[in-house]
Amino acid sequence: MTTTLRPCGPLRHSDDGARSRPYEVRVNSRRVGALTIASDTPFGPTVGEIRDLAVDERDRRRGRATVAALAAEEVLRGWGCRRVRITVPADSAGGLRLAAALGYTEHSRTMAKELPAGPPALAGGTAGRPMTPAEYEVWLARAVEGYERSWIARGMSPAAARAKSRTDHARQLPQGLDTPGVYLRVLEADGVPVGQVWLAARDPQEGGAAFVFDVEVAGEHRGRGHGRGLMLLAERTALAAGHRRLGLHVFADNTPARRLYESLGYVTTDVHCAKDLI
Repeated sequence: MTTTLRPCGPLRHSDDGARSRPYEVRVNSRRVGALTIASDTPFGPTVGEIRDLAVDERDRRRGRATVAALAAEEVLRGWGCRRVRITVPADSAGGLRLAAALGYTEHSRTMAKELPAGPPALAGGTAGRPMTPAEYEVWLARAVEGYERSWIARGMSPAAARAKSRTDHARQLPQGLDTPGVYLRVLEADGVPVGQVWLAARDPQEGGAAFVFDVEVAGEHRGRGHGRGLMLLAERTALAAGHRRLGLHVFADNTPARRLYESLGYVTTDVHCAKDLI
């Protein structure tokens, strides 16, 4: 039997140059699964994605997913892509094995925590408060610049990274400090600001979840446990706003941050991987 991909929808083009198309995974004429192939616009037309690859239960463990993924990579090569990205649910042991076998390596992960019924206590001498308008202006300029640098480090061109950082911050913070569902909090130690955290509500359909977009301890105050304090402040803020789940994103090479999140009870929900197309 031959495993192939068959388009099951039109090839879609967006104004910014992105394209995507859904496919069925077939064994001869029988449908056994599906996936979507897309170009990943933030990184430009040379980076693609394989999304939502799934094979029906009765056809698993027969190499169908492997053949489908390799066929999808060939489609991306035909589109001129030189790198491919995938996201694998952390509880998909088979998906993680497949990614490793095909040469994908982790670049980041999404983590989440079910929050306790009551707010966690902050360390003695520390307290949280809302960010002031003056602090917001300074923080925003630094956040936009830092986010831009992070995308450049991940392979995006400086011009594209600059545009993405400005666009993303404008979209997430259209009304600045007054943006509904957005919480910007400052942690103080003995009355001195030592860092800040930015979290926001996610889609209501996600069950009242909130997400940490940025957390930073001021350079001169690092190494004193304030990162943990900021995360506890984020949990307190989320609970006060009625959220029962808190998520975040962490890069694979940021081992100290990942260890901190794990020590606080965060678990990995999705693993984001990539590889070069030779």
